[in-house]
Amino acid sequence: VDTRNGTVVGAEALVRWQHPEKGMIPPFRFIPLLEEMGFIGALGEWVLREACWQMKAFEARGVKLPKVAVNVSALQFNPAFIRSVKGVLQETGLAPSKLELELTEGVVMGDAHGTIRALAELKDMGVSLSIDDFGTGYSSLSYLSKLPFHSIKIDRAFVSDAHLKPRKSAMLRSIVDMIHTMGMETVAEGAESDEEVKLLLQLGVNKVQGYVFAKPMLA
Repeated sequence: VDTRNGTVVGAEALVRWQHPEKGMIPPFRFIPLLEEMGFIGALGEWVLREACWQMKAFEARGVKLPKVAVNVSALQFNPAFIRSVKGVLQETGLAPSKLELELTEGVVMGDAHGTIRALAELKDMGVSLSIDDFGTGYSSLSYLSKLPFHSIKIDRAFVSDAHLKPRKSAMLRSIVDMIHTMGMETVAEGAESDEEVKLLLQLGVNKVQGYVFAKPMLA
């Protein structure tokens, strides 16, 4: 949600496993297994394709959703992935400007030159790029400032109850100011109360997502 006018400016595609016996299995349980078994690339491409087709279905129904964000695993980010993004966009006919890829700090701190080339290629396609869960890794800020990211998503660990904790609020303010100084947009994750949203507005955060607006739901 855009903090300036309250409009919905995007959605994040989340994968869940509805098991016939065990019920809903969250991604923190099955994603590490898929990465370990070498299946994360196949799942990642499936999620990317489904998200793009869903955006086209929304368009056909007149649902105005500017952008869908898809998470990218560190193990998935390679030259083959860049080709699959290009292929999926061609296959579905989705405008590249309607796709955002979310990468963790671990992805961007890998092979520096290869990462910069790959990110530049994605940006040239017209795809938006953002860093997910910012603050939970060990990013070099000087390195991040050189990369073609449009936005940085601040991890919910910094957002949760920040209005009740002055030190956390001060840290959040510093993070927001720093990201803006680098010329990028801020997206606060995991907002669950009106009080948290009010603080984020005061701090000048550009966009907010979280249960305060909507819980994960079917398309």
